[in-house]
Amino acid sequence: MYTINDLYDLDHTLAKEWMEQYTYPWEMLKDIKMMILELGPTLEDYEEISPNVWVHPSAAIAPTAYLGAPCIIGANTEIRHCAFIRGSALVGENCVVGNSVELKNVILFDHVQTPHYNYVGDSILGYCSHMGAGSITSNVKSDKTLVVAKNGAEQIETGLKKFGAMLGDHVEVGCNSVLNPGTIIGRDTNVYPLSRVRGQVPAHSIYKNEQEMVVKEK
Repeated sequence: MYTINDLYDLDHTLAKEWMEQYTYPWEMLKDIKMMILELGPTLEDYEEISPNVWVHPSAAIAPTAYLGAPCIIGANTEIRHCAFIRGSALVGENCVVGNSVELKNVILFDHVQTPHYNYVGDSILGYCSHMGAGSITSNVKSDKTLVVAKNGAEQIETGLKKFGAMLGDHVEVGCNSVLNPGTIIGRDTNVYPLSRVRGQVPAHSIYKNEQEMVVKEK
């Protein structure tokens, strides 16, 4: 099962010191709100534009965007028209949160793009990862049972009812794909459009469907 160090370069997030405490990335989900509330007041270059909402002055925030507390918006990040940040969102530097995108209880590393009609909840998106238009993280199972992280025969009880997806660095998710609860995608992997993804996807691969994944040519 992929660990935090397998998936992420922690030098590209303000969450580095918090995430270093854990082995698996989903263990961080329960602490995102607390981390933002403790981290926000220590950010010297940021402005607290409303209670528990810290925004870097170089960020571009559309007047129609909603920034729910607590959240942190990094330098040179663009929050576009009608973006809905419900809260507990740490958005890194040079990110794009696009038209009608909804974020909830998430960490977006630096240079992450969620530009068009995405829902990202209870998830962590690694450095330079990208969600294609209409792709979403499904964060609750239909039967409302706790999410189990799976990699073939290996299974780990997460103890979480809400767990979206863990995207490693440089992951590309194709348009209108659904990442089912507990999805973990290794670094530098591409997911075809219109995919339904569950379980763990290998790093440096191309996901065509559940039965067809190919290793990228070097």
